[in-house]
Amino acid sequence: MTVIVVAACPVGLRGHLTRWLLEISAGVFVGRVSARVRDLLWQRTVEMVKSGRAIMVFSANNEQGLDFKVHKHEWSPIDIEGLSLMLRPNETTGDPAQASAERTHGWSSASRRRRFRRR
Repeated sequence: MTVIVVAACPVGLRGHLTRWLLEISAGVFVGRVSARVRDLLWQRTVEMVKSGRAIMVFSANNEQGLDFKVHKHEWSPIDIEGLSLMLRPNETTGDPAQASAERTHGWSSASRRRRFRRR
């Protein structure tokens, strides 16, 4: 099974992918193709995506039974002790204590109740 998700891509790429895969939602393509066709589809996707981004998830002969390929996406696949996981970028840079201090407090109703109980 192969799943390709594209975002902000040209219409021509979506048309090319529909020759081989079913588009089940806007930019989400699913199908069962051989490894050779899958690799050629990924190569064509990378060539045509331009400023957009693409992710491909496909069946693989490993413990998870799947593998990822990513192009111009902020999430990246990493290998942790034999498992492929998607690494989400951290929005805060630097010290976590400093990041929590920069957050604004007092915006929720629960926060306001706690503040008034202290008085």
